[in-house]
Amino acid sequence: MKTVIVFSTPTCSWCRKLKSYLRENRIRYKEIDVSKDNRAAQDMVRKSGQRGVPQMWINNRPVVGFDKQKIDKMLEIK
Repeated sequence: MKTVIVFSTPTCSWCRKLKSYLRENRIRYKEIDVSKDNRAAQDMVRKSGQRGVPQMWINNRPVVGFDKQKIDKMLEIK
């Protein structure tokens, strides 16, 4: 099983789409609201070099944005 962490904010429409997509495909994930967790936000930027959300880490490898093809490949979604 892969470890999936989603970095998001409550006002981000792409974040909602990403989380909905993961739920539809029965992918379990941990969500971190970077608007409330400054340390997590700094860690996200340090690792990915990007401030934008959504970001997700799959087994500690960042995916910036809702890059469906990359997500499908990394999570083996057909």
